[in-house]
Amino acid sequence: MSLTYQIKAKSHELGFNLVGITPARPAPHLQAYFQWLDAQMHGSMGYLAREDRLVRRRDLNAILPGVRSLIIVGLDYHTLNLPESILSDPTRGRIAAYAWGKDYHDVMRPRLEELAGWMKSESGGSIKHRAYVDTGALLERDHAQQAGLGFIGKNTMLIHPRRGSDFFLGEILSDQEFDEYDQPHRETMCGTCTRCLAACPTHAFPQPYVLDARRCISYLTIEHPGWIDPELRPLMGNWVFGCDICQTVCPWQRFAIQTQETNFFPTSVERAAPKLTQLLALDEVEFQMLFHDTPIERIGREQLVRNACLAAGNSGNAECIPLLQNLVRDPSPLLRGHAAWALARLMRPEAAQLLSELLLTETDPEVQHDIHASLSM
Repeated sequence: MSLTYQIKAKSHELGFNLVGITPARPAPHLQAYFQWLDAQMHGSMGYLAREDRLVRRRDLNAILPGVRSLIIVGLDYHTLNLPESILSDPTRGRIAAYAWGKDYHDVMRPRLEELAGWMKSESGGSIKHRAYVDTGALLERDHAQQAGLGFIGKNTMLIHPRRGSDFFLGEILSDQEFDEYDQPHRETMCGTCTRCLAACPTHAFPQPYVLDARRCISYLTIEHPGWIDPELRPLMGNWVFGCDICQTVCPWQRFAIQTQETNFFPTSVERAAPKLTQLLALDEVEFQMLFHDTPIERIGREQLVRNACLAAGNSGNAECIPLLQNLVRDPSPLLRGHAAWALARLMRPEAAQLLSELLLTETDPEVQHDIHASLSM
């Protein structure tokens, strides 16, 4: 059996659903990525434009000297098709499906290291490697397309024509040279379809295959820790962590396969769509109890409650008002400002007196600005 065949067999044995192997070359769309950075579409994700990371993307030898190959794996995360009546319930905060269960980094990373260890043992221990799950300075979807795992859609997601886009990617960079490599997948199979572009509520796609992260709900709720543009807040609906819209409307999603990885299944409906009243009342201890070992843990209590404030403001749910009234006095300026905006949405015009009173004692200029803006809504 060829080494390529053996590694693929071992990958499937470890639970990975997809695996492809490609020569370690710069990503074919690297120049488009640099243009995206020049346009500032990465927003506050400054680490993407760091010079050391740009060097690594230009030359994979900067990550692993002597690198010859990339082994790319995919792991399905599609679990349940929960009723839309639950997911779109305005009294609930919606969480992207990939985050319903255990943190995928913790699931995939040990298996990648086990795969790399097996490769070393088979070669007598002479192979060097680096393994990544969503953390390396790699254009992983671009490399995955080169490894035959799918095509990049107009929504910038990697799409497999027989399983949609509900899968995580992981990579092993290796100085091992293989006897055969996978052929790149065709560039696109989107055709004339533009469902993903039309469905995005914040209009985050200025053109096909280009995502302006600054308008993306996933970016705003996860990657952006600061103040959210008031213009975008009403468009974010009840999303409190991530967004699935541009994936769920994609026709290729009808082929999504339910994962065999039980770690990714939600333990209850509340893990996929918790009540906003629960999120607004969270303290640090409760946050850790609910979200430890999940992708949500990394954004912290403050950011999740900030997102819940916006969802509450969009909900029309009067039950959120007392909790928001508590949050406008929270020690966090970020929460005070976003809670004030939500109260203005839920109580107008009755919120005017409360917000005017808050202005008398508020000292943070960002909060003051948000309150003034809320009063003029």
